[in-house]
Amino acid sequence: MKIVVVGSGGRLGGALARELGSEHDVTGLRRKELDLTDPATIRNMLGRLDFDLLLTPAALTKVDYCEDHVDEAMAVNAIAPGVMAEIAKSKGARMIHFGTDYVFDGKDPEPRKESDSINPLGVYGLSKAEGERAVLAVSEDFIVARVAWVFGPDRPSFLDSIIARAMEFEQVNAIADKYSSPTFSNDLAEIVSLLIKRPWAGGLLNMCNSGSCSWQEYAQVGIDVAAACGLPLRTQRVDAISLEEMGFQAARPKYTSMSVDRLTEICGRRPRPWQEAVTDYVKRFVST
Repeated sequence: MKIVVVGSGGRLGGALARELGSEHDVTGLRRKELDLTDPATIRNMLGRLDFDLLLTPAALTKVDYCEDHVDEAMAVNAIAPGVMAEIAKSKGARMIHFGTDYVFDGKDPEPRKESDSINPLGVYGLSKAEGERAVLAVSEDFIVARVAWVFGPDRPSFLDSIIARAMEFEQVNAIADKYSSPTFSNDLAEIVSLLIKRPWAGGLLNMCNSGSCSWQEYAQVGIDVAAACGLPLRTQRVDAISLEEMGFQAARPKYTSMSVDRLTEICGRRPRPWQEAVTDYVKRFVST
């Protein structure tokens, strides 16, 4: 299969290109190679390529930055996905576009299902929601995979940052009242590899590790594993801080954990719990 990964230089895109490249003909496009703010450039670049599957993890993900750069956020996160979907459809190719848990308002503590209504709180979530609609408006057979709290070896994440801080400082903290479902990029890439071999099912799809946690719980598991691996930590405790105390410019949703029941049904395998994924990541990529 010929596959194009838009955003192959990112945390998720890198994992997808590496995993699928072992079995398929993969072309990766990095940010500097494809300007997602320019539809003409997108049409010219992708239009020249021959592919059976288009994967689009590229996005403008800096939440506060999006608040002050609305046009750029909408161009990259809303307009570009629709343009790429049109190109994929014209080639008779399939497409998996990657969305976000920030399309929800976070007011309901129950894990979000694909059928739940969305109500983004800020420009980032709104732009990603518009991107979802744009892709599925082109074809309901395309997949929009919602991810959250992605960590992996291709680019440092919150998890790497918290362990680095614990090695430098005697006190570290993390938000204790914001919940979601962490996503190990390598696990997600394996899921995509399995997904494209199964009977195709389009539409919205939550794609993350199973389970739910707060940033503080997420960080504490990472610190515990790092300590067990013998990393020279100056503290082994993650203190609690509230979302409000962080003073972010853009509003963040508090409860965006996601159900993986549909993903499990489609793939025939439930994603492993986030705790196992974090443990695996820290042991293999952080402690060595």
